[in-house]
Amino acid sequence: MRIILGAVAGLCATMVMTTAMRRLFAILPPDERYPLPPSEMLESIGGSANGRAHSTRTLSAHFLYGALSGALYPLVGKWLNGPIYGLTVWTASYLGWIPATRILRPATKHPLSRNLLMLAVHLVWGAALAAGFRELELSRSEIFTRGPARDAYAQRIPHSGRGHRMG
Repeated sequence: MRIILGAVAGLCATMVMTTAMRRLFAILPPDERYPLPPSEMLESIGGSANGRAHSTRTLSAHFLYGALSGALYPLVGKWLNGPIYGLTVWTASYLGWIPATRILRPATKHPLSRNLLMLAVHLVWGAALAAGFRELELSRSEIFTRGPARDAYAQRIPHSGRGHRMG
């Protein structure tokens, strides 16, 4: 169950991250306002960078990766706080598996301002992930399970055997 909660928190944190990406993208130097890594990655593995279909695939892949990365958080969250986990995901991705699979060049070859943007949004993602995961865990153990169900339909109206009466 904790892995599912991590995935949900990761998905939600990706929305917060995407908002930060969009806002920080606007302050990049004009010559560095080309598509951010999620889009470049899809183009690199064979997708056209043009059109609505590419942007939909990019957005979908971005959120899926956020959910998958979030699903791993419960396994390491006791050792890594949220922002540090966000930086770990960035490091493992942009200095690790992405350049190793020749999808993109390593982050050390990208412009500094774009790297700073991506580092900042991974910090934001990690903080949102940790906060969301904590809230989901607390909600699961408190507000959804504490005490008997008092307003449940089956508790209020006895079953007569002939169907339920609306009251």
